[in-house]
Amino acid sequence: MDFLALAADRIDEDLERERKAETYAAQPGEWARDKLGEHLWSKQLEIAESVRTNRFTAVHSCHGSGKSFSASRLVCWWLDTHPPGQARVVTTAPTGDQVKAILWSEINGAWVKAEQRGELFIGRVNETDWKYGKQLIAFGRKPSDYNPHAFQGIHAKFVLVILDEACGVNKQFWTAAMSIATGEHCRILAIGNPDDPGSHFARVCQPGSRWNTIHISTFDTPNFTGEPVPDELRPSLVSQAYVDDMRDEFGETSPTYISKVLGEFPDEAEDGVVRLSALRACHAEREETRPAAEQVPHELGIDMGGGGDETVVWERRGMVVGRRWGFREKDPVKATARLLEIIQQVKPTAVKIDSIGIGWGIAGNLREKGLRGEHQAVIVPVNVSEKSSEPEKFPRLRSEIWWRVARQLSEDRSWDLSELEEKHREQLVTQLTAPKYSIDAAGRTVVEPKDETKKRLGRSPDDADALILAFYTPPGGAEQSMDWLREYAAA
Repeated sequence: MDFLALAADRIDEDLERERKAETYAAQPGEWARDKLGEHLWSKQLEIAESVRTNRFTAVHSCHGSGKSFSASRLVCWWLDTHPPGQARVVTTAPTGDQVKAILWSEINGAWVKAEQRGELFIGRVNETDWKYGKQLIAFGRKPSDYNPHAFQGIHAKFVLVILDEACGVNKQFWTAAMSIATGEHCRILAIGNPDDPGSHFARVCQPGSRWNTIHISTFDTPNFTGEPVPDELRPSLVSQAYVDDMRDEFGETSPTYISKVLGEFPDEAEDGVVRLSALRACHAEREETRPAAEQVPHELGIDMGGGGDETVVWERRGMVVGRRWGFREKDPVKATARLLEIIQQVKPTAVKIDSIGIGWGIAGNLREKGLRGEHQAVIVPVNVSEKSSEPEKFPRLRSEIWWRVARQLSEDRSWDLSELEEKHREQLVTQLTAPKYSIDAAGRTVVEPKDETKKRLGRSPDDADALILAFYTPPGGAEQSMDWLREYAAA
């Protein structure tokens, strides 16, 4: 009798687990509450229910809405509510940090929380792998860790694929994801910030695609809508202070504000000199530092501030966009001293400086200091208001430089923006994509005056101008500028 009673109890326990699993599979919000003691706010719940119901879900969201948190909980929910050993999860993101330090850090955090609550998940989890016995049932990889064809070896009745920071995931990995999520019980979740209007992510978010699309704006989140959420959740969500910072730093019409605050894909301006999608493609994490042979020439570009604007210096090492310096100084002597410090620190081979206004005198002062042995750089003054070296194509040098440098290098994906901090990268994105162009009666390309761009941005595009000067090669190369230097020295 004791044996029969024990067997009956175990059967009852198994039935209860199955009943709960069915309930939790249908109600992910209840699962999160019971298993982890967590609250999913309305949009997070909408994402979870979409994954439950729809084969393909695409979420384009603002910054700070809990995107990676939502994705991590769906990984745990998927494996916890499907028969052990019959479910698989594959996650990917453009970079190692996005896989390991963000999404899988959240997954590990959920694992620990469940364990502390006595609600154990199956198997065991390490940094980016989840194993059940000897089976690998979930893993996170960045694209360089594997060939997309390796996806084809994953077979299970219940497969969930998560494409985190989906704007940066290459098309081939979308195709690979589709190849393993062919069954009716399989799901794909693509989630991320809508940075790039030319990405595959942008295409699947368009009306008429097979994807169920969810949009999250900053103004949809609880700190703005007043949606009831636990007090401890509010500090982790986007706030008014962030919105104010983004508006003041980039402007409400900038692609950065549109994507990170509004959660929308910015428009690809038809008359923009630099296309946003081309510029975004220049930002890709490299596994290794470029060899020394690829980091030349080593040069600086300087846009002199005037009328209260900032003097900005950008470094180039080959095609790598390097360090940035900025300061405000009206006194030409003090400004020269600041620039000399930077040149002595960096030791570039050439320095190209905006020579309009005070820039001409400062270029001369820096040249004199070079003649006295205080630095070794060739100083190249550049007056962008002068006639173009290709007058049949561009009326002024400004139009030529913007088109030949900014337009061409971005279209060719030649710039390497991978070393930049996010703030500086977004400053460049905002400023480089702002200028517009037109075609004049003679068929020449005309980039709008700087003042027009400044009116639209609400600030001067000093970073963009300095960067373009850093990558500009004057006719005949930097050495030809020595003719000007000799004339200046003889005067």
